[in-house]
Amino acid sequence: MVDVSAKAVTARRAEARGRVLLSPAAVAALRDGTVPKGDALAVARIAGIQAVKRTPELVPLAHPVAVHGVEMDLAVVDDGVELRAEVLTADRTGIEMEALTAVAVAALGLVDMVKAVDRHARVTDIRVTAKSGGRSGDWREDG
Repeated sequence: MVDVSAKAVTARRAEARGRVLLSPAAVAALRDGTVPKGDALAVARIAGIQAVKRTPELVPLAHPVAVHGVEMDLAVVDDGVELRAEVLTADRTGIEMEALTAVAVAALGLVDMVKAVDRHARVTDIRVTAKSGGRSGDWREDG
């Protein structure tokens, strides 16, 4: 594990995104609120937020980071669901792994909720799309 004790505490933010590709029937069930297991988007949102707090248990060598805020958004689109997590901290190390974990676990929660409607749901395109704070400065996927 990397020693971060000499690093300054700074405000840090990370954003991650991903997608769950779904059948037209699953998209319709999400839009109509007819997913057999219940409110799939709410469950996925909570799963993502909970996952942020568990990241050091799930990702080897990830530092425990004080999480100060999490925003977890899910948007139903024509071919599935787009997921976005934004995680905030004031700490000595980055929070990108927490944002990625939020998106990954939210996507898995969504797949679990819709699997009765779509057995071929596919999690894809999980990536960090922005970060700020710390020594390396600000970065955004778009440039």
